[in-house]
Amino acid sequence: MFNLLIKDLQKLKNPQKAKIYRRFFKTGKGEYGEGDVFIGLTVPQQRELAKKYVNLSFPDVKKLLSNKIHEYRLTGFFILVYKYEKGNQKEKKKIVDYYLSNVQHANNWDLIDCVADKILGNYLLDKDKKILYKFANSDSLWERRIAIISTFEFIKNNEFDDTLRISEILLNDKHDLIHKAVGWMLREVGKRNQSVEEKFLKKHYKKMPRTMLRYAIERFDENKRKKYLGK
Repeated sequence: MFNLLIKDLQKLKNPQKAKIYRRFFKTGKGEYGEGDVFIGLTVPQQRELAKKYVNLSFPDVKKLLSNKIHEYRLTGFFILVYKYEKGNQKEKKKIVDYYLSNVQHANNWDLIDCVADKILGNYLLDKDKKILYKFANSDSLWERRIAIISTFEFIKNNEFDDTLRISEILLNDKHDLIHKAVGWMLREVGKRNQSVEEKFLKKHYKKMPRTMLRYAIERFDENKRKKYLGK
């Protein structure tokens, strides 16, 4: 089954798209995705293959996750999402543990944003969330992003406390990818309860990185945005 999946992935490669992805995902020297390899598949193509090969064994999923080719890793993570969605509680726990033991392979933002809330966030909805606080304080950029993006599942269930607490931890983060992720999650809180978001912003907006603030207030009317931006 693994070899058939690799054949299917290779059949869809697109050098023109791969070139665009290399720029988009910052693969140059000194950039956050330095050295990542792309073959040019679209996300819908990878989702489709992941559904087709959802019964791939865990050792074979591991081969995908540890591969240098970005699309192999993303397809592997999509397979985990689909395994998780159709699993019972015991199987879900196994997949969460497996995800956490392979988290080092989630080393670009799309590998996190397509997965973290759907597996880790969903599993932790009614459980102890201390792993997210550990990740929020991690030296790893990607673990910090997992911490905040995982809370998207809580937001969808109108639970905002952990998003706000983790956002506070990440307020002084130096990385643009964290500023964007936190701003995005605050905006998602605001879509569901603007007063909760605004209470947080009023307390913190003066010291928030500008990118984080811009993302957070994107849906506000122009006058309100200007007020927050001090224009």
